[in-house]
Amino acid sequence: MALHVSSNDYSDVLVILGAAGLVIPAFARARISPVIGFILVGVLVGPAGLGRLAGEIPWLRHITITDPPAIEPFAEFGIILLLFSIGLELSFRRLWELRREVFGLGAAELFVSGLLIAAALILFGQASFAALGLGIALALSSTALVLPIAGAATPVGRLAFAMLLFEDVALVPILFALAAFGPGGADSAALLQVLLTGGLTIAAIFLIGRLVLPRVFAQAARTKSPELFFAASLLVVVIASLATEAAGLSPIIGALLAGLLIAETDYHREVEVITAPFKGLALGVFLISVGMRLDLAQLAKDWQALLGAIAGVVAIKTLVTFALLKLAGQRNSVAAETSVMMGSPSETTLIVLATAAGSAMIAPATINFWEIVTALGLTLTPMLASLGRLAARAIDRRQGSDRPEEIIPPEGAGVVVIGFGRVGRMVADMLAMHGKSYVAVEADIDCVTAARREGYAVLFGDVSRSELVDRLNLGRAQALVLTMDDPVLTVHLTRRVRGWVPNLTIIARARDTDHAAELYKAGVTDAVPETLESSLQLAEAVLTDLGVAVGPVIASIHDKRDTLRKAIKDAAEIERTPRLARSRRRQEAAE
Repeated sequence: MALHVSSNDYSDVLVILGAAGLVIPAFARARISPVIGFILVGVLVGPAGLGRLAGEIPWLRHITITDPPAIEPFAEFGIILLLFSIGLELSFRRLWELRREVFGLGAAELFVSGLLIAAALILFGQASFAALGLGIALALSSTALVLPIAGAATPVGRLAFAMLLFEDVALVPILFALAAFGPGGADSAALLQVLLTGGLTIAAIFLIGRLVLPRVFAQAARTKSPELFFAASLLVVVIASLATEAAGLSPIIGALLAGLLIAETDYHREVEVITAPFKGLALGVFLISVGMRLDLAQLAKDWQALLGAIAGVVAIKTLVTFALLKLAGQRNSVAAETSVMMGSPSETTLIVLATAAGSAMIAPATINFWEIVTALGLTLTPMLASLGRLAARAIDRRQGSDRPEEIIPPEGAGVVVIGFGRVGRMVADMLAMHGKSYVAVEADIDCVTAARREGYAVLFGDVSRSELVDRLNLGRAQALVLTMDDPVLTVHLTRRVRGWVPNLTIIARARDTDHAAELYKAGVTDAVPETLESSLQLAEAVLTDLGVAVGPVIASIHDKRDTLRKAIKDAAEIERTPRLARSRRRQEAAE
């Protein structure tokens, strides 16, 4: 079969692939987010850029997008793959831990920001229903851009994820409400039907996925074929997305659920690595489609109104989010960075605006204006993220943060202890008792201030920021001790440091035996499961107090510990047996 490379479809595909091949390395070399590059490519090759001249200059058809609607499905698939990859980094346990942030903080951020934006629009003469629709649409923030920038493992990323997850879940009710209450609205009773059908669909995906996915990926693993792994992953995403879309929900909910289900299996790391390049390319297509919405002629004509609208939306959302985060007890630097990053509109804003236009709630000219505002706001998201980081650093410096190189000597700190709660303080006491030098790192400024008054060597800083870890001089440290009560960050930091300093001794606090196994996979030298040792000591205390002989009790504790050590070894798939409670066993042996 002959390939007609000159056809419009192939031309558009070549433009997109060429843009990805040029934009990603060029902007990475300049240390600029590729997000800006993709959006600028969309402006350049879109119908408002060089595409406007394609009729007069025929050869421009080969380097411009001649059919913008044709790439929209690829852009939507990019968002689906993004949500799938986010799901791979999570777990149902972590989502349960975030329930208050999702349904408390997330709901408050969306609706308070939406109502304030609506009130401002009413003051400028917008009709009440139209202002409410616009307010909710503009209150949404970009999942596609914010999470890749913030990262799901950082404090900022976790808060942003919680708020964005609520927005994604609330998207379907918002769309139905706009369709129902507009002049051309649909039957509002359909909302309840969709929610019921969607709930049953999600439950079915969850149950079937828990039963089927481990077997499917086990078969794929036995073939040792990356292609089959990728095909199986893609099939799971497509089926889950189609199922939620058929139920009337957003396909991104199905993609997120697919990622969560695979994250519960032993194969999530392999799936994450295989799908990463395709996710980046598909996201680039989405960003190009955003850039094509920008009409340069209208920008030049209405630049003052557009600039004022963007500034107003960003200011309202930033102030509301900052206030809510402070009420939730977040420190100033985290609240500032998160709120500024969440200030721009979202790609889903465009979907909400289209629904409002279809129900005749908002005039077409108004819709067009706010679509341009949304596209510009998305373009500004990386710059807002950089501004937020600068604000966070300024706040940290003003509230007492330090420069690591001023505290850590060039020859190294000896032992670096990250986390200075009760566990970290006890480790520091024991190190000092035996004459070992150390430097502790803690992100709670109040804890740092109190510890310094007591004479501890504590550095204020947030280790979720890669630049701080890079400046801890770990290459010259004797050991790294991780005592943070954050399982995800502990694993992420272990993997990163182990790849950088292969021979460094890394001792980590583990939440339980499953977390200990995950830490051994990530590269720790030793992991100490706090629930394990505390449970064994409690059992020993109660048995001896009940009159059971000490000898049989100690023997049973040893047997139980050996069983759990073997379980950790099997789960971690390591050859050597993990060392648990070494000092305790040596002390008993000495006795």
